[in-house]
Amino acid sequence: EVQLQASGGGLVQAGGSLRLSCVASGFTFDDYHIGWFRRAPGKEREGIFSISGRDGSTYYTDSVKGRFTISSDNAKNTVYLQMNSLKPEDTAVYYCAALGSGRYFRESDVEYWGQGTQVTVSS
Repeated sequence: EVQLQASGGGLVQAGGSLRLSCVASGFTFDDYHIGWFRRAPGKEREGIFSISGRDGSTYYTDSVKGRFTISSDNAKNTVYLQMNSLKPEDTAVYYCAALGSGRYFRESDVEYWGQGTQVTVSS
């Protein structure tokens, strides 16, 4: 059974930090990119960061540049999203997903979705 288990969300003040984790199982981790998407209230879901399970290459969007970082522990099939300098506009439900290609964050490239974890940033 394929599973992507996201965790680590919560309530934090602006300027604070959170680390999200995504534990994958049921598929070959190295064959996919693991990406993070988010859906803010009233907005469409957007992809923000991805990492290749094979070679560790990463892609990200400008909205998180310099504030978020991504890393993976292939031995644990786990991807981490470290979120620093959080802003109220980062408030969203964050989802991890397994994609065939993580470069363009296209939902059509997503093969498996995890459940979301809520991140709320207060001002």
